[in-house]
Amino acid sequence: MNLFATVLTYAAPSANYRGESPENRSVIQKITKGRFEYAIISPEAMRNALREHLHQFGLPCNRKRLNDEEQLAVKFADFPDADAYADDFFMGWLVAAGNADRKKMLVKIKEQGRDPATFSFKRDSVLRMNMAVALEPYRHDAVFTQSPLTVGSPWKNSGSSALLHRETAYTAFQYPFALNLEDCKEKRSWTRTLLRAIGELNGVAGNHARSYFEMAPASLVVRLTRQLVAGYDAYGFRSDEGKYRLPEIVDGILKADFPGDEFFLGGQLVKEMDERTTLALTEKGVILDRNPQRLLMAAADRAGLPDSAE
Repeated sequence: MNLFATVLTYAAPSANYRGESPENRSVIQKITKGRFEYAIISPEAMRNALREHLHQFGLPCNRKRLNDEEQLAVKFADFPDADAYADDFFMGWLVAAGNADRKKMLVKIKEQGRDPATFSFKRDSVLRMNMAVALEPYRHDAVFTQSPLTVGSPWKNSGSSALLHRETAYTAFQYPFALNLEDCKEKRSWTRTLLRAIGELNGVAGNHARSYFEMAPASLVVRLTRQLVAGYDAYGFRSDEGKYRLPEIVDGILKADFPGDEFFLGGQLVKEMDERTTLALTEKGVILDRNPQRLLMAAADRAGLPDSAE
């Protein structure tokens, strides 16, 4: 079985960027779609937040972000081990080492009591994610803040006051993710925790971003299928006068383009459905829930992913 999903966040002001740039201008990341530019958030930023969530939920993690360094920095507690660390299991790794360094590493791994024959210098990510894309086009909005002059202090960053220029957007974001449940069978309870982490995803930011923007789902579409592809538009939410709708899947299920019993729909999408559509989808076997976090756990139950306590 494969699990495919699309998450739509709530709309809020966003200033996710890659850090301070020259001339005190913070540039939001964007891509061009059609005739307009749209703000984006990288899957790497979301995956980093997921690592921290997995640790907060009690799973062992290998990588830790170091915040008090002169550049972006992380620390690994050990050599990669998918059996011991949840982030290694889901996110994969790449150890870039030449032949001489590889031999030294394998000796150290053997000294730890691990079988060097089972160690891999590369592992693909089990969790597949793509970038989050804004639903509203970027309108060249910006805010300005004044950085004060530091006077009479034991330290200071600059000899004068500065005007900070930060690009912003008011929008919701949507992003897809996918899991091959066969790849997750050895860590089923970890996979359930991963889905919980996605349901509560927060703290996603650029290298030095200070904005608070929740990446948890406001609306959610999940499909459990034996197909190797989702079969629907993974970026299918559309903006309609400030409301975000997903016409393709709902209409497709009602017209038998998709098997309804493979789908889970939750959150704002369900709250805004009329009673007639809700009844028709339920009769087609679709699982509906006004709470997207609870919906993810329902999908986990269907997928046979037990709670860690079980």
